[in-house]
Amino acid sequence: MAYGHVGNSAAVFPLQRLGMEVWAVNTVQFSNHPGYGAWQGQTFTGEAIEALVDGIAARGVLPGCEAVLSGYLGDAVIGEAVLHAVEAVRTANPAALYCCDPVIGDTAPGVYVRPGIPEFLRARCLPEADILTPNQFELEHLTGRAITTLTEAKTALASLRKIMRPDGVVLLTSLRTMETPDGSVDLLAADGAGLCLLRTPLLPLSANGAGDTIAALFLLHWLRTRNTAAALSAAASAVFGLLRRTLEAGSRELLTVAAQEEFVSPSRLFQAEPC
Repeated sequence: MAYGHVGNSAAVFPLQRLGMEVWAVNTVQFSNHPGYGAWQGQTFTGEAIEALVDGIAARGVLPGCEAVLSGYLGDAVIGEAVLHAVEAVRTANPAALYCCDPVIGDTAPGVYVRPGIPEFLRARCLPEADILTPNQFELEHLTGRAITTLTEAKTALASLRKIMRPDGVVLLTSLRTMETPDGSVDLLAADGAGLCLLRTPLLPLSANGAGDTIAALFLLHWLRTRNTAAALSAAASAVFGLLRRTLEAGSRELLTVAAQEEFVSPSRLFQAEPC
């Protein structure tokens, strides 16, 4: 996005602020996110995206790439280009991870991606993923399970982990069940060692790009700690601070630049607990 912080614009700067080198490959170039109802710009072709990845590979730098992060897919062809990047990076560095934010939609708007994208994510991306970061709506859509209780959420995460690569990690964002107190929101993460839950106040704010930011931060902190609970705590605390600052300013767009210290030293820390 040229204006605002969604997609790469929401993910790249927080990673850079925390000292990670990022090679951003855009799949679209829009004036602003479509939530405004109108925008200008274009969606790039799968061939163009693959060519960019191949150009990076030609520099001989892929052995130093630790992970591939993907989010919104404009169509299945772009999804194939993402998987081309994953294959290229893993060929150069077999230890590299693929973190897939399986963007499908959310509770209020419902599905907002093109037809065929949910099926592509389920059939092609999930089996290649080391880390997944769905929201509650997306988890329900991918698993075909309604989630109203914490137990149902745990069962759904377990079913996703069976599809993923060995030792897969799932971060479930924006979870609200019968056990979630009013005025709160939960995040639930699962890995081979078990599950952990983190609860924060529910801010009266719906900000585009928050999911992109937390996926990026969770990936970074997991790479640095190899600890799911620690990564969840660091990422959730930072995003809560970002959202709080955005709410206080009355901004429609995330204050990704103005609130950048929240990425480095969150003003309020939340701890993930085993559950």
